Amino acid sequence: MKQLRGFKFRFYPTSAQRLELAQTFGCTRYVYNWALALRTNSYYQAGVSLSYTDTSNALTKLKKDPEKPWLKQVSAVPLQQGLRHLNTAFINFFAGRNKYPRFKKKNGRQSAHYAPNAFKWIDGKLTLAKMSQPLKIRWSRHFEGQPKSVTISKDPSNRYFVSFLVEEELEQWQATEGKIGVDLGVLDVMVTSTGFASSNPKHYQKYQARLKTLQRRLAKKKKGSSNRYKVRLKVARLHAKIADCRRDFLHKLTTQLVRENQAIYTETLAVKNMMANRKLSKAIADCGWGEALRQFQYKCKWHDRELGAIDRWFPSSKRCSSCGYILDKLTLSVRKWTCPNDSCRTTHLRDVNAAKNILAVGQTVFACGSGTGGETIDLLSLAIQG
Repeated sequence: MKQLRGFKFRFYPTSAQRLELAQTFGCTRYVYNWALALRTNSYYQAGVSLSYTDTSNALTKLKKDPEKPWLKQVSAVPLQQGLRHLNTAFINFFAGRNKYPRFKKKNGRQSAHYAPNAFKWIDGKLTLAKMSQPLKIRWSRHFEGQPKSVTISKDPSNRYFVSFLVEEELEQWQATEGKIGVDLGVLDVMVTSTGFASSNPKHYQKYQARLKTLQRRLAKKKKGSSNRYKVRLKVARLHAKIADCRRDFLHKLTTQLVRENQAIYTETLAVKNMMANRKLSKAIADCGWGEALRQFQYKCKWHDRELGAIDRWFPSSKRCSSCGYILDKLTLSVRKWTCPNDSCRTTHLRDVNAAKNILAVGQTVFACGSGTGGETIDLLSLAIQG
């Protein structure tokens, strides 16, 4: 089975490459912001909606401006790709999948997208357009095939990354008989119907004190000073470390569950609404539920696993998985409860009981024809809706 896959590696540019990349990032960001302002002003001032073709033609005229000769000093491909990304952002906005496009900031994540005609890939070495030397990439794994596109990025902590989009033959994992329900929580990020609890490393809480100190120092520095830049870099690096730790934990967890089970059923959560709870928002954000569901989605699709989601209003925690009795009320502080039904009296662990109910309902939904083997449901869109 051939599948498009992304491979991301860190690389270390030379001083000359660093300068060329900075110029490319700056021009790409400028063109993106310029096109965004052009489309916005055209609609509100003249009532005309511009397309990608319109902005592309306007860019040709902009590059002829004698006051902007630096636009011709970088490869034209990343500039055109920036216009395509903006057009995609508008499509997603009008489809209701995303918010209105925002302007890119200088201190934020910088990126430049290269099509095959803007780079050379020879003997495992990547050379970008306008560059004479290949990039010094730190290879952590290898891939087969010719890259279809390359994205160069720099995060706020000044780390450089290169991402390859490659179509390759994907090795299928062996089919299993396992079927589980997954309950997402705060004490444990995931609890399954088999009783497995993932725990919660709480990466943000681990570094919160250090982050608080650095942010206080940053607030006291004069804007534009070199000292402020140094502290801002420390804050960005700590944020990057927290994000890397969280992403690594979720990748290992989701890979384990998908590898061991043929069918996975989970709940849909209104994460946006839950984040409005000021007492729990920080803990919820640290769990990374949206990222976990995204990983479940593409990993199940890659390896022909069944992935389903039950209705968010189903009382999975309050329902007894043994007899079906539903409690009138169950507060978050109650982690263990006994079924009040005289003929049952089963003692439940809250999260394990919820996972068992999710599994039972998920199997019923798929058995009734709402899903088939190897089918996945768009969990990411369901998870982030408010």
